[in-house]
Amino acid sequence: MLRLAEFLLEPRPTDAWAQLRQLGVEEATGVLPRGSVDWRAHTPEQPWELGPLTLYRQLVVDAGFRLTVLEDNPPMDRLRLGLPGREEELETVLELLRVMGRIGIEVWCYNWMPVVSWSRTSVALSGRGGAEVSGFDASVWVDNPAPGAPVAEELLWETLAWFLERAVPVAEEAGVKLALHPDDPPLSQVRGIGRILRSLDAYDRVFALQPSPANGMTMCQGNVALMTDDLPAAIRHFGEAGRIHFVHFRDVRGTPANFVETFVDEGPTDMAACIRAYLDAGVDAPLRTDHSPTLAGDAARVPGYPTLGRLHAIGYVQGLLAACQE
Repeated sequence: MLRLAEFLLEPRPTDAWAQLRQLGVEEATGVLPRGSVDWRAHTPEQPWELGPLTLYRQLVVDAGFRLTVLEDNPPMDRLRLGLPGREEELETVLELLRVMGRIGIEVWCYNWMPVVSWSRTSVALSGRGGAEVSGFDASVWVDNPAPGAPVAEELLWETLAWFLERAVPVAEEAGVKLALHPDDPPLSQVRGIGRILRSLDAYDRVFALQPSPANGMTMCQGNVALMTDDLPAAIRHFGEAGRIHFVHFRDVRGTPANFVETFVDEGPTDMAACIRAYLDAGVDAPLRTDHSPTLAGDAARVPGYPTLGRLHAIGYVQGLLAACQE
């Protein structure tokens, strides 16, 4: 069963949180509590440790949600790049997983994109009716390498294997599902930094590294749609294998090197077919809408997460779920 678990980006409850509950959203995707709760007055703990996460979870529960997903991480670039200090960063991740298991947060969404995380070259392009949308154009980054470039893909495969060998058993014991996000954009290289999670075959390779059911993926539809011409088939492939632990519901138009975000009802992907594929494959996972356009008169605290645009996307998903479950 797919369950809406919308992103709570604000550090404390707001009207946006109340609107989600009014729409019937019962689960939530959260972030590490960097200043969202007043915990430093009482403890020196870091945001991924038991005290702060316990208080943050209670904040979310008191607002009427169940905190299902954590989509955030402690510092991890030494882990991703195999640099001195990666063992210390590994320990913070393992502590996070143990804490998540202890307080009942089921899914950890993480990525393997060092230095340059998800990348857009514009957040104010004109979409349907003049709505603001984000987009990516690789030509903007020509001759503009990131600090530390180049980073080879082979290195990232080595460090990911090293990480999974140590993290998957801890996640299993804690009862936490690892949901590895695809590279965004699924393009190599970005500013001289290699990307490895940019194809369906790459995910098959990840799951072969550690066959545990805890080792899964975030099916970010916008990224995976740029990897294949048949997104519903990809959903069935990974869904039937029990690897889809989290879903980002969105669509894009273009290529990995040049694309724009779209409304969920206007992109090239058959979104109803995607919902049917999840249901046919028996996927039981939280889903959230992602990267919605900004409508006239609205504003986005974080690009891609405006109030009105997201409400439209949530209603569209609810309609698809109702129609496809009949």
